[in-house]
This record gives sequence, C-alpha cells and structure tokens, in this order.
Amino acid sequence: MSDLQTVDPEVSRAKFERELANYRNMESTYRKRGWILLDAEFPEIFVVFAATKPRPPPIVAAIVLNFTDYDLRPPSVIFVDPFTREPIPAKLLQVQMLRRAAIPGATPETILALAQQGGVQLANMIQSNSPDDRPFICLPGIREYHDNPAHTGDSWLMHRSSGEGSLVFILEKIWEHGVKPIEHYQVQVQVQVPAVSALPSLLAVPE
Repeated sequence: MSDLQTVDPEVSRAKFERELANYRNMESTYRKRGWILLDAEFPEIFVVFAATKPRPPPIVAAIVLNFTDYDLRPPSVIFVDPFTREPIPAKLLQVQMLRRAAIPGATPETILALAQQGGVQLANMIQSNSPDDRPFICLPGIREYHDNPAHTGDSWLMHRSSGEGSLVFILEKIWEHGVKPIEHYQVQVQVQVPAVSALPSLLAVPE
C-alpha cells in the first residue's frame, strides 16, 4: 500500500522537495538536537536520532519516511536499523514516545512526588500488535495511523492542511516525546551480562 502512487508523481516529487528544502533551511539547528538526515531521494528520507545529553551520545532511533502518493496520503514512518536501514520489530526498538497525563497546577516537585507513588500516568505513542510486529506511531499525520482500522473516523484529509504530516512536524514529535527526554544511562548488572539503556527524565516528558 505504501508504494502505490495514484497522484501525478511530479506533484508528489515537488511536495517532497518542498519538505526537504524546509528542513535544509534549519538543518544546522536540527543537527544540534541530534537529528541526522543521512539520505533523501524521492520518495524516501532516512533520518537517525541521537540523544545529546548522555555521554557518549547514543543513537536511539532511525526512521525511513516514505512520501509516495504525498500529499493525497500522509508520509509513512518505519523504524529501521540505523546501520542496515532494514525495518525492525517492536522488541528491538530502543526508544519510546511518552506522553504524560496533564496534572493542572502541579509543580515539578509535586510531579516527582506523585511519580514515586505511582500517580503519574505515561502513555507510549508507539504501538505494535506484538513484539515481533513492526511498531508504528499512533499520531495523526502519519500513514500507519490513518491506515489503522481503529482510526477510520479520523481521516487524513481532515488534517492535511494543518501542518500535521509535514517532515519537520513528524521529526519534531519523535524528538520531543522520544529523544529529548533522554538524559542519562541506566546500567543494570544481571547474572553475567551487564545491560545499558538510555532513560528519559520524567519532567522532560511532554503532556
């Protein structure tokens, strides 16, 4: 379905180039955030995300955006291996896109106190049917969201003119909810094999 081009290819290509140009205009700023655009050739753009706060900075996610049939349909977003560019299953994904439930009027100290009591709800915007399936981002403006039968009442055409589904919008959401909150490593020493993971800061998780 992702490779079916029904729109005039030159129209989709022109809009792809516009999205890419918008990104290039701010590329130095995005690189400081840890966004690294490695390849862009219609219809695909390959981007790697690094968390910039831990030292050494880890690569925490890589995606391929596919702009086939854009913008009659939104871009497809597939998580891939950063070195092979092959799609990865949910069980190998190293990043979450967390959203914190709003707590009106709460100070950071209150939020941390509630978190210690299990009173802060976090939702992961990355979904999958099973650990072996491909993960997808449950967010309007992304093809896998609108193709999901659970979202048939939320047509892409209702979002197309809003800016959702643009290249920078999608990268911004992945960074804001998945990469930016990562501030340090956690080292777990198991029986014989140490495990290292990059962890988000609760207060840096957006609502």
